[in-house]
Amino acid sequence: MKKSLQTIALTALLVFAGCKEDSKETKTYTPEEIATASQAMNDWFQQEWDAEIALSPMFQTYLGDKTDYDKWDDMSKEAEEKSLERTKARLAYLKDSVDVSALDEATKLSYKLAVQQQEDEIADYKYRLYNYPINQMFGTHSQVPSFLINMHQITDKSDAEAYVARLNAVGPMFDQVIEGLKEREASGIVPPKFVFPRAIESCKNILTGLPFDSSKEPSALLGDFTSKLDRLELADDDKSTLLKNAEKALLNAVKPSYDKLVSFLEEQSERATTDHGAWKFPEGDAYFNNALARTTTTDMTSDEIHELGLAEVKRIHSEMTAIKDKVGFEGSLQDFFKFMKEDKQFYYPDTKAGREEYMETATKLIDSMKSRLDELFLRKPKADMIVKAVEPFREKSAGKAFYQAPALDGSRPGTYYANMYDIMAMPKYQMEALAYHEGIPGHHMERAMSQELENIPMFRKMGGYTAYTEGWGLYTEFIPKEMGLYSDPYSDFGRLAMELWRACRLVVDTGIHTKKWTREEGIKYYVDNTPNAESDAVKMVERHIVMPSQATAYKVGMNKILELRAKAKTQLDEKFDIREFHDVILVNGALPLNVLEDMVDEYISKKQRDKTEILD
Repeated sequence: MKKSLQTIALTALLVFAGCKEDSKETKTYTPEEIATASQAMNDWFQQEWDAEIALSPMFQTYLGDKTDYDKWDDMSKEAEEKSLERTKARLAYLKDSVDVSALDEATKLSYKLAVQQQEDEIADYKYRLYNYPINQMFGTHSQVPSFLINMHQITDKSDAEAYVARLNAVGPMFDQVIEGLKEREASGIVPPKFVFPRAIESCKNILTGLPFDSSKEPSALLGDFTSKLDRLELADDDKSTLLKNAEKALLNAVKPSYDKLVSFLEEQSERATTDHGAWKFPEGDAYFNNALARTTTTDMTSDEIHELGLAEVKRIHSEMTAIKDKVGFEGSLQDFFKFMKEDKQFYYPDTKAGREEYMETATKLIDSMKSRLDELFLRKPKADMIVKAVEPFREKSAGKAFYQAPALDGSRPGTYYANMYDIMAMPKYQMEALAYHEGIPGHHMERAMSQELENIPMFRKMGGYTAYTEGWGLYTEFIPKEMGLYSDPYSDFGRLAMELWRACRLVVDTGIHTKKWTREEGIKYYVDNTPNAESDAVKMVERHIVMPSQATAYKVGMNKILELRAKAKTQLDEKFDIREFHDVILVNGALPLNVLEDMVDEYISKKQRDKTEILD
């Protein structure tokens, strides 16, 4: 039988692995051997990626793959245990069967990241229950409608049938979620009291409208299915049958599943407490330190991050005071905050027209930045990006803005979502920074370009490190200032307000999880130190509580990128090119901050060598 190219390549890799085991000295390989071994390694990465994707129907859909279009992911304990065993097997293979010296530099980086990823996943397994699968921000209860509405495309009859099948399969998935919640409670991990009414309300919102009640308007899911069905060229009888089947699934599968989840949450809420920090968990301090290490990809302690936050808050307050004086405002910085919070000139009207105007302006900001990308980048993503309002069914609980990456197959553009629920939480003076961060040149450049990179494994294209991705997002709020944007001092104040918000996160996140700050103390810190609406402060603190450490990534990541840029500018002097620097940051996709620093150091050394060779 003729061997496939992959089999040949894998055989070659094992041959090189044998050389590693048989010789105490490092073998020198020819360019051809290195190319063969590197291809074999990348084939293995792809093989493992494909194996994992085959187990996740939801991620398949996210990627535009309709293989298991009628199924949901397995969320059981047994599935998690099997995942751990696969991770251990992959790590054993990487460490025991691969001769790293036989790989090219790009593949060595992939190897290094793969080993670290498997090691982290294994170490993190002991904390697998240290989360809240149902909370006020996200969870399976809100993921189901969001996923079907935003991810499940219907282009033919079979897609519509798969949509209905997924509606009918909600019950078993929710049963797995409830079992997971019970397992967590048995281990001493229960969300604080404030989470329950929000999550319960979110569940009930899904069951509002036809066919669940006598409303004239359809529910979010029925409305979505109907609108997608209407766009198909199908016989009326087929459309009628599909619509009836969807309504039946909503009533007989979706509604009972949500009712069961709500009943459990109502019961568990009676046993919940008002303790908010990770310190309340068994081995809570160890868990939070581990979470910080994963989030920041540094060895910074909670105290170090807390002190960094306090120092940054002080610096930014000083820069804001300078703007306050520049615009001629008389009063304290706190008075200026109050003015910025309350003066109607800084907000769109709390009307449909006001919200539409916000979205139109946000789109213009993105379009304007698109035209100037050549000033900052050597390459640009092929995928387009659109601006969209957060859907009504989740706008009350969703964050003020976020980004959704494009589909790999080009069927879905990147999307900057702006939340129009509370217009007073979306001031005009923060519009620019928010659009740059979530859209262009922020997450769209970083995420879409990563997905489009060639010659790197899929686990890197689709992977991420929060300190990198969010550090880049915050950094890209700053660079437009260097381009002459934020010309209005109030907009520059808005930029600083966004950075200040991230600095406060360092203080409050660590305050809640290691210093036993209460929810109310965290809210007060934001209200006292930022110009943001109190509703922002409430959402942020509650986010800290259900996502320990996550919000520390932004400022830590931004500071590292600025630190690396300053190093490159100092050492390269006139040879420094901001477009080249950004290429170094983006060309390998998401990286841990320590590895990112290695990449920048290599770039500096190469530029310096090139300069020396020219002089010689």
